[in-house]
Amino acid sequence: MKIGVVGKPSSGKSTFLNAATLVGAEMAAHPFTTIKPNLGTAYIRTDCPCKTLGKTCSPKHGQCVEGKRFVPIALVDVAGLVPDAHKGKGMGNQFLSDLADADALIHVVDTSGSTDEQGNPTKDHDPSKDVEFLEREIEYWMLGILEKKWEQAARQVKMGTIKLHDFVYEQLSGLKVSEEEVKRSVLESGISPDASKDELLALVRLIRKRNKPIAIAANKMDLPGSEKNFDLLEGDVVVACCAEAELALRKAEEQGLISYIPGSNEFKMLGEIPASQSKALEFIRSLLEKYGSTGVQECLERTVSELLGMIVVYPVEDEHKMCDKKGRVLPDAFLLPSGSTAQDLAYKVHSDIGEKFIGAIDCKTGMRLGKEHKLTSGDVIKILV
Repeated sequence: MKIGVVGKPSSGKSTFLNAATLVGAEMAAHPFTTIKPNLGTAYIRTDCPCKTLGKTCSPKHGQCVEGKRFVPIALVDVAGLVPDAHKGKGMGNQFLSDLADADALIHVVDTSGSTDEQGNPTKDHDPSKDVEFLEREIEYWMLGILEKKWEQAARQVKMGTIKLHDFVYEQLSGLKVSEEEVKRSVLESGISPDASKDELLALVRLIRKRNKPIAIAANKMDLPGSEKNFDLLEGDVVVACCAEAELALRKAEEQGLISYIPGSNEFKMLGEIPASQSKALEFIRSLLEKYGSTGVQECLERTVSELLGMIVVYPVEDEHKMCDKKGRVLPDAFLLPSGSTAQDLAYKVHSDIGEKFIGAIDCKTGMRLGKEHKLTSGDVIKILV
């Protein structure tokens, strides 16, 4: 799974990525610091079955801390987006192509209103305008892809040689869109081969919302004006964030100065800390008390669980010891779309296992499961082949 971290220049995208991954992306207070996409691995928290099962798990990837499993996801931070990016302005073409295989997007917004649409310093900028223009740029980019061969396809649809939804899917398949969702969007829009540009744009908007959903990380909540501007932001997932605070906590924890679990509403100082750093940490503590967390971890997790509707399932080979052949307890934690079946999990493990699938066992209950059985988050499953 890959999540794209997007936004205009100087919104705090690279800080957000660094805070979530400690990947070390370059940061600066000027536009287009990010030229090439930065990749990193972040983690989402979920309740691990180990606690209720009375086991000590051995994750092959990520870790388990006090019964919270940290499951890896990929993040990519791309060049800042400016108005008319779909026409190639700024780093527009690169920005948009770098997002093609993202499952969802996190839009990092400068909620303080201290930067304009180009990322330059200003005062009293309305951050809701940034949300509008980013969605518009992505949708016009997708529209441009669709329009290139629309007239040719329209003739073929009228002749009955192709179906409209098949053409739309073929044109947009490079953007990691779902064939089923494209078909659903085409039917819902009622679009015809003679569609106007506005009707095509409405179709693209439906597809984008379903296949490239966007969460809003309302960043820089520590700055003046942010609280007032936060109420201007609308979306399915809007999270108050301070990426700089999260990055400071992660680095302090890495240096052994504090004890901190990402996403927590508190941290503990360990030993003596220089006065300047201690003062900064106390300011961050006040932010945690106010907002409940820095928001970075919450934004990641709500993107995965709410926007993408993913669940976490644990495949094992020994249903009694909950382990693999090497004795590792709950070694794997797989993210699957809600509604996935036992056979979907088998295919996720390996295509050959999916093909040979004959059933599964719910390791918590001992029940035998068929291929159509729908899984729930936290299931521990043995696949039978």
